[in-house]
Amino acid sequence: MIYTVTFNPSLDYIVSIKDFQLWKTNRTCAEQMLPGGKGINVSTVLQNLGIENVALGFTAGFTGDELLRRMKTIGFHCDFIHLDNGCSRINIKMKDFDGTEINGMGPVIEPSAIDRLMEKLDQLKAGDTLILAGSIPESMPDSIYRDILAALSRRNILFVVDATKNLLLNVLEYHPFLIKPNNHELGEIFDVTLTAREDVVPYAKKLQEMGARNVLVSMAGQGAVLVAENGEVHMRPAPEGKLVNAVGAGDSMVAGFVAGWAQKQDYLHAFLMGVSAGSASTFSDLLASKEEIYRIYDSLT
Repeated sequence: MIYTVTFNPSLDYIVSIKDFQLWKTNRTCAEQMLPGGKGINVSTVLQNLGIENVALGFTAGFTGDELLRRMKTIGFHCDFIHLDNGCSRINIKMKDFDGTEINGMGPVIEPSAIDRLMEKLDQLKAGDTLILAGSIPESMPDSIYRDILAALSRRNILFVVDATKNLLLNVLEYHPFLIKPNNHELGEIFDVTLTAREDVVPYAKKLQEMGARNVLVSMAGQGAVLVAENGEVHMRPAPEGKLVNAVGAGDSMVAGFVAGWAQKQDYLHAFLMGVSAGSASTFSDLLASKEEIYRIYDSLT
């Protein structure tokens, strides 16, 4: 079974505003509300591909109830811990200004709630896949990713980690199956600027030397690079298409790769599925459908 964890999920309120002006009352001309958070995005795309999975994490308040309702509508299994206090956050994303958003804080997660999550994770067994994705609330210890991998490291579980800097670096000693920094995050780790696909390879190999098994680097319009543990290096430019929505593209790439690996245990296939899923989501108002993903995949093979 594939499990995803989203520590700080959100209701994503995505708005379009014509002629946005500061210091004025602006009115939306289009809006969407979707369950958000990197792990939830991964679960959504896996579900769209027909891959059964379970989403774990924390919810709180009336926004948490709405999150659960919307996730269940998508169809993947939910096993979230509902907190007694606070509310799951609402993130406002301005569609006409790509990358402009206001993200909420989310509820305080008490140590007892973390213990309950660890009890759920303790049920995972050999052959399962665990995907840890995204930021953590300030109320959680910044060692949480490392703590989870340490607790489960001897169970032959495939760990996938999509996080930034220390959250990512702290887990490498436990040899995660896949990590997925983007080129900017990879550059930040090594204090370099990486703009070309070829430039990414030596730094991805450095992360392998530090413990990662496979390093998948997303590069937005420049495409993606996979440095695999068997020595293969795969690069592809971004497929051609109209950018509609960049939200969730990296999460979709993770889902596509994991789905592709589950299908064939072949790195090239998994890589192309990742590229296809990530690109398909950028070309769509919503996260990629199975048909959209395979349309791009067929063009790459």
